[in-house]
Amino acid sequence: MIVVLAGGTGAARFLQGLVRVVPPEQVTIVSNVGDDCEMYGLHVSPDIDMVIYHLAGVADEERTFGIRGDTFAVVDALARFGYETWFRLGDRDLATCLHRTNLLRGGAGLAEATASIARAFGLACTVLPATESPLRTRIRTDEGLLEFQEYFVRRRAEVPVRELVYQGAEAARPAPGVLEAIQRARAIIVSPSNPLLSIGPILAVPGIREALSSTAARVGAVSPIVGGATLKGPADRIMRDLGMEVSPVGVARLYADFLDVMVLDRQDSLLASRVEALGLDAVVTDTIMSSMDKKETLARVVLASLGVEV
Repeated sequence: MIVVLAGGTGAARFLQGLVRVVPPEQVTIVSNVGDDCEMYGLHVSPDIDMVIYHLAGVADEERTFGIRGDTFAVVDALARFGYETWFRLGDRDLATCLHRTNLLRGGAGLAEATASIARAFGLACTVLPATESPLRTRIRTDEGLLEFQEYFVRRRAEVPVRELVYQGAEAARPAPGVLEAIQRARAIIVSPSNPLLSIGPILAVPGIREALSSTAARVGAVSPIVGGATLKGPADRIMRDLGMEVSPVGVARLYADFLDVMVLDRQDSLLASRVEALGLDAVVTDTIMSSMDKKETLARVVLASLGVEV
């Protein structure tokens, strides 16, 4: 089994290549839920749905979220009744959230609801939430503590970040199957996701970081920072705001206690020796996933660095 810690667009795109290299039924995805929220009375799991939509081939890859060709009749109609509609869920996306919410209200856990959605979209891989507990990412700014979607969508991640708070993390427990997957894995990959907004909430769940440190599997990460910046998303700005080095070295330091391999883009090849100084193997390759072929090639390189033959 290959286990992937995932969140955001970088993870979704990397996984598209991975499931073409190894049989999808051998892939288990542990997804961030710190972005989860309630909108229009529905439970929304943006990172889980992004992964499912991308792997099902229905994602709106231009917008990077939602379903390609979706309509927005429901959200536009809600505006008539005075609802704020800055968080725009398409009609088919709303159907996914309605199904999830009905299952949760009927007593199902988030893991069961996620499995139901993944099956409905024809996925053979396993998608697990990191936790079923109410863990939510909050962003402290000069204006106060903001909910994640308020910061990320409504404010377009343009306000300076003073602190990240993983609210509820201390009381959270790993979702069913998460620790078992890490323990049984042949290899574990931290996807090229925002290390603070996407991977940070996963690692904040008690037991997950410890399991990554003790697993017999090799653990590798793909840096989302290329040439001192991100291709998309605010990871570089947040790291800078919080006084971190905006580079693959800065990312490697966040994972160094459980990481074995750091994969860097060729633009950052001169940083390989600094990664190695942290006690990690450094692998330099093309990490910019501009085509399906490049996604597959990156997946092959990462797996090879972890000792997995494909």
